[in-house]
Amino acid sequence: MYIEGTYNIYIVALSVIIAVLASYSALNIAAKISNANGKMKYFWLFSGSFVMGSGVWSMHFIGMLAFEIHANMDYDASLTLLSMIASVLSSFIAFYITMPQIVDMKRLILGGFTMGSGIVAMHYIGMEAMIMPMELSYDKGLLLLSVVIAFIASYAALFLFLRFKNQRTASWLKWLSAIIMGTAICGMHYTGLKAARFHSHSHLTENTQGIDLFLLYSVLITTLFILFISWGAMFFDRNVLEKMAYQDAITGLPNRNEMNKFFDTFIGNETIGVLFIDLDKFKVINDTIGHDMGDLLISEVGARLQQFIRKDQRVFRIGGDEFLLVVKHCDEKWAEQLAKEILLSIKDVYRIEGNELYITASIGISIGTITSSNRFTLLKAADMAMYRAKKSGKNRYCLYNDALGLEEVRKMELEKDLQSALENNQFYIVYQPKWNVKTNRLYGFEALLRWEHPRLGVISPAEFIPITEETGLIVPITKWILEKVCHQCITWQTQGELQPVSVNLSNRLFQSGRLKDMVQNALEKANLKPHLLELEITESMVFYDVEDIILQLDSIRALGVRISMDDFGTGYSSIGLLDRMPIDTLKLDRLFTNDLDTPRKRAIMNAIIVMADDLQLDLIAEGVENEEHIESLTQLGCYLVQGYFYGKPMKVGEINKLFFNLNDKQLRTV
Repeated sequence: MYIEGTYNIYIVALSVIIAVLASYSALNIAAKISNANGKMKYFWLFSGSFVMGSGVWSMHFIGMLAFEIHANMDYDASLTLLSMIASVLSSFIAFYITMPQIVDMKRLILGGFTMGSGIVAMHYIGMEAMIMPMELSYDKGLLLLSVVIAFIASYAALFLFLRFKNQRTASWLKWLSAIIMGTAICGMHYTGLKAARFHSHSHLTENTQGIDLFLLYSVLITTLFILFISWGAMFFDRNVLEKMAYQDAITGLPNRNEMNKFFDTFIGNETIGVLFIDLDKFKVINDTIGHDMGDLLISEVGARLQQFIRKDQRVFRIGGDEFLLVVKHCDEKWAEQLAKEILLSIKDVYRIEGNELYITASIGISIGTITSSNRFTLLKAADMAMYRAKKSGKNRYCLYNDALGLEEVRKMELEKDLQSALENNQFYIVYQPKWNVKTNRLYGFEALLRWEHPRLGVISPAEFIPITEETGLIVPITKWILEKVCHQCITWQTQGELQPVSVNLSNRLFQSGRLKDMVQNALEKANLKPHLLELEITESMVFYDVEDIILQLDSIRALGVRISMDDFGTGYSSIGLLDRMPIDTLKLDRLFTNDLDTPRKRAIMNAIIVMADDLQLDLIAEGVENEEHIESLTQLGCYLVQGYFYGKPMKVGEINKLFFNLNDKQLRTV
């Protein structure tokens, strides 16, 4: 005979609540998996599969306990465990399917089918686990309906996982989705239970056991404990660990990790504006008034940038003095307007602990869409534009364009080719003559580096020298130049030409700590007298580390090598350090050679000439290109010059011709 069962409505309601809570946990964990990186992604994948699977299985088991039938009932432990494994495995498949940012239809169909099969297996294995004095069969129609509901619930769950995987916060829509998802799971379970037919060949007495409350409470408490532990872990991760990992401690702004997450997880085709903000000369402030004051200044800058945070605008602090503003639905006009407002806001005075501080910023702007193939293209473009703004004078913004992109591609190509240029003998040296107008004789040469690229031809030093300084290649290149120049001086000496040659130095040489050894080795290798070698430093170079540079120059000058200061008067004023600097010569930039007919310029030149004379320094004027320059300079008392009027930079063969012509002229004069 067939046995009809009844349901305990309270336990049924409890099973529905468990299903909804488990579904809500699953939606939150899906977001965690999507936004996690590295090992944390797999931690949430496995723990989330267990929480979701055990939650769905608990709903199923509690639903079984809600079913009351007039017979003693027990459960096979191995089949019960197997049904739970099926539930956890189907949850794992669901989470794994939704891990990628983009899920194609084939993957979705396969995932839904596998997940649905796992849920069906969980339910009917659990039914088989029941041990009772009766036989079990199924209504085929209801059984088929339960399977259909399982697959519908599976595809709905996958859809909801995809819908909420980038939404980590609670919302009424997420709760509504959890209710729908939980109801669908319960619908499958109770439809499958309704399909079951219990029949017995013997008469069953009414005196049978009721609901196993101990088993019910054990499953319920264990399930709730697992859910609450998962919620606690998500709460701690979201409110403590994420705050530590994704929030800047000084400004309170989102940090680089949060920015990376934004670019990694952004989905949408709208136009994005990226403003890369870098403070100008912040290192000077840090070095002069201390890092504590620097941190306070950064905090104040961050506070000013917070006023630009809107619904569609986010601000990040991504480095020591670097910030990023991301603007959704942005165009060039709006980006430029924001950049102007930011520049005005940042350059206003900062009053910090009794100090008045001033600082400016350079801003690079890029506008476009974030593509899945290269999510950081906009960031790189904004970075390039920011550096262009700095090179253009700072305290300004620059909008990225294709020309900038081509320049960056060329720079990368040159940087790559520079690695082998020295080894492949692509560098050569040209020499520009210096002239003593008073004696009308040659006064030496300046050695200048040139690079003949095998495919691009001769590359301008203004283009490749900064790259060698950035990469550190300037150190081995300068070593090569010193050896080459010293050898050339000896060659000229054997020809009867005793001419000193000057070599330009980069600040990277002083930072390397090898400069003195390089100079000494080059002199010894060529057996050249030290006074025939001169090293040129730039005016602004001494401000990196004044004391260390002075010490290194003293040790080099002690060898007998001469030191000159190039481009005097164009960088930071170093007049206050001239009495301490171990130098022999000042080289005036071409800026002073022009407009010497104006009274103000002549007054400045006269003061510099008097100062150099009092300090017993030679003074060389650069950029001399015509007789008017010569006449004006000699009237003021400057007799050492360098420029195109006396000769452009020349190769060794041309210099030899110059020697021949000069000697021939002198012989004819005699």
